Amino acid sequence: MIRLGPLLLLLSAALPGLALSPPALAQPAPPPAALPDPAPPPDPAAAPPPPARLEDAPRPAPPPPLRAAPPLPGLESLPEGAWRLRFPPGAEAPPPPAATALATLGRRLAELPQGRFTLEAQTSGPEADVSLARRLSLARGLAVKEALAAGGLPPTRIDVRPLGRTEEALDAVDILPPEARRPAR
Repeated sequence: MIRLGPLLLLLSAALPGLALSPPALAQPAPPPAALPDPAPPPDPAAAPPPPARLEDAPRPAPPPPLRAAPPLPGLESLPEGAWRLRFPPGAEAPPPPAATALATLGRRLAELPQGRFTLEAQTSGPEADVSLARRLSLARGLAVKEALAAGGLPPTRIDVRPLGRTEEALDAVDILPPEARRPAR
């Protein structure tokens, strides 16, 4: 520990006009002043209102059912308002008669105010080459997406799921509306 006493004496001798006091540690602390009694705390604020019950909130009206529309040539109707387009084995492009049906379907789906549509594309082969099957199903899904977009459905509302070869071994693309629920594959 450094002693400041001799240093202060040396400084006061060198600077006669400067009045130096001993360090603060050497001075006794003044007695603590008595603090006034604190005021009582203010009344607690009123409790916040209870949270809103979401199950009581009004729900938007469901979109009109798409099943009531007339059938489209080349497309099969599936449960829950979905459609299936079958492809010839190994083909990437939709069959020619289905192009008009997909454009018409794209116009109908574009009229719905909201929701994303899912295209589940699959193929029957090749069984030995998983990569080739996935690429073929992706090409089919993208071709159907392009045809629906040509009909007016914004491509940002279309999701493509290339499933490759599935247990069903179908050469098809399923078009699922937003409300359709499919089991996880």
